[in-house]
Amino acid sequence: MNFYKEQIVPLLINMAMRQRNLAAYRSRVVPAAEGRVIEIGIGSGLNLPFYSRNVEHIIGLDPSPKLLLMARRHPRPDASPIKLIEGSAEAIPFGNASADTVVTTWTLCSISDVARALAEIRRVLKPGGRLLFVEHGRAPEPKVRWWQDQLTPVWKRLSGGCHLNRAINTLIEGAGFQLERGETGYLRGPKPMTFMYEGSARPL
Repeated sequence: MNFYKEQIVPLLINMAMRQRNLAAYRSRVVPAAEGRVIEIGIGSGLNLPFYSRNVEHIIGLDPSPKLLLMARRHPRPDASPIKLIEGSAEAIPFGNASADTVVTTWTLCSISDVARALAEIRRVLKPGGRLLFVEHGRAPEPKVRWWQDQLTPVWKRLSGGCHLNRAINTLIEGAGFQLERGETGYLRGPKPMTFMYEGSARPL
């Protein structure tokens, strides 16, 4: 199981996150980052081309050494120094008020203690800093929610802890953030099942 988790799951995550229809979400959210940025769950570095010149420094945090190795090989923006660190969102290894922006994309679904991770994100953000996010989670329709609840126990074992049924906006607001912008909707496809959340929030 450790081999599957450490070697196979990172490959599956990288493959899934390379879907072309996800680039539109990245292009709407990631360029708004500015200043000193901490990206939680940087994975294989697929967000890196979307950062603008308003970013001074990017710190990418991820628990997977294999994904971080992929990120080191990924093309990087010319303007911003990048540091990649193995670590957990539940214990972000930086001081209070040390980031202007925190970015998460398809990450909050797989963190074991998501409330603690959001508390850590709030801790490291400077006053007036922003959380930028693209996530998937709990759908509004009862029939879809039923399937999400049924599939999540099995799915999270196969996909590195990914939960299909987390109410992302509720979690973010419950952690002491105020949503500035929030958009939701199903990911396009023949059978819409993946409910997307994207937007920005500031600590209260």
